[in-house]
Amino acid sequence: MDAALVNPFIEGTLHILDTTAFVKVKPETPFLKKDRKALGDISGLLEISGDLSGSAAISFSEKSILGVVSAMFGEDMTQINEEITDAVGEISNMVAGHVTTKIAEMDKKVKVKFKEVKIGRETLIEHIEGVQHVLALPFSTTKGRVVIEVCYA
Repeated sequence: MDAALVNPFIEGTLHILDTTAFVKVKPETPFLKKDRKALGDISGLLEISGDLSGSAAISFSEKSILGVVSAMFGEDMTQINEEITDAVGEISNMVAGHVTTKIAEMDKKVKVKFKEVKIGRETLIEHIEGVQHVLALPFSTTKGRVVIEVCYA
């Protein structure tokens, strides 16, 4: 997988977490995902279409998303609820916009769009059909764990 097509997801996610919630991030060891189970308690799914087709997911542990949204809203969030789900959708939308712009700078016409939010660790993350490898990029943050998944057809 071309790192140039993965880096915009990392840059976008980390930039948005830093600017909206002042979250500092430390990368952990990337790996190829072996199953379709979510790598967090809540995940925003993205769809990639155009010159490239693929999918991505941004998964948060419960601790991390509660910490991120608490920092964003300036109030203590204690459980995953509709506000948290909406925030994951909004974060995913912002990442999608960033990725679309960065990949366009590589002279590729793509549209990255937010698809849906999935809740629960046992939830299946349905990536694009026919994909052999899903790259998982885990990060420890000042709020908890975040994992970015990316795959291209």
